[in-house]
Amino acid sequence: MTSRESTPRPIIALGALGGTIAMKPAEPGAAVSPDLDADDLIAAVPGLADVAEIRATSLCNVSSPQLMMDNVFAALAFAHDAVADGAGGVVFTHGTDTLEETAFLLSLLWDRPEPLVLTGAMRSPNLAGADGPANVLAAVLAASDPELRDCGALVAFNDEIHEARAVTKTHASSTATFQSPGWGPIARVIEGHVEHWCRPHHRTSTLPVPEAGPVRIPVIEAGLADDGHFLDVLADGGAAAIVIAASGGGHVSQESAERCAALVERGLPVIVATKTGSGRTLKKSYGYPGSESDLIAKGVIMAGYLSPRKARLLAHVALAAGADIARLREIFHDHA
Repeated sequence: MTSRESTPRPIIALGALGGTIAMKPAEPGAAVSPDLDADDLIAAVPGLADVAEIRATSLCNVSSPQLMMDNVFAALAFAHDAVADGAGGVVFTHGTDTLEETAFLLSLLWDRPEPLVLTGAMRSPNLAGADGPANVLAAVLAASDPELRDCGALVAFNDEIHEARAVTKTHASSTATFQSPGWGPIARVIEGHVEHWCRPHHRTSTLPVPEAGPVRIPVIEAGLADDGHFLDVLADGGAAAIVIAASGGGHVSQESAERCAALVERGLPVIVATKTGSGRTLKKSYGYPGSESDLIAKGVIMAGYLSPRKARLLAHVALAAGADIARLREIFHDHA
């Protein structure tokens, strides 16, 4: 008898949210669209029942660009109910387009020690080499692993386990699309077991689930010959804050910096993240107009290691919970 056979199977809750992993063509040769439910997904994974007792639920079935905050908060409530009912971990199947965003958002809100793991697929089930079943198996193994408790939300993909804060989709079609630039995975699945490389460097305290409605926070990219005109357009259009995907370590033109200062003076939070895809915004390396030092002096909030899209989500959670600009600055200091 193997150790796995002699050990009681863990209980893992699986919530299906849609995505490529749940899509198939309506007829041969047609493009794929959402169709498969949670039971279909677990039935496609050989040997899954030997690994864990799966309690599967279909929460919604849409492509991930269609998901809204209410869907994510409903998924969070499902996860809380599942662990209260005895689940030792939770898996969500999800479309890959916004998977990193949902994972990061959940990491800000998940206040339980049980692993919360997101996965999906780059190839739909009708294609040769469909990756969905292997990804579900890896996610269940991760959610069952006691060494991944207290790690917040994770992403399991292509036999790698990534921290939600660091992971990003790096390729439009590769099955190895999810990477953590500058950090790497925290664990890998090898021969049916999770092998650990490192633990997340820290886990900050979670934030309250917002009770307010949607908060509009646009992301705008800064670049060559950019005078920042559209910052004013976005502010006048009802933005609750603006995230700038800035060059290098958090740099914009002098004209854009002056507009940022005026918006901050009006009470509108302006957040600057680096668009480079790796590294963090700087603090005191450059002193020219539009540099990080200049922006900080003007009251702009720097996003640290967070990508522009993750900075947007952190700002959303904070502002929807009633944070003012001073509190928002503290939250970014703690979480970015």
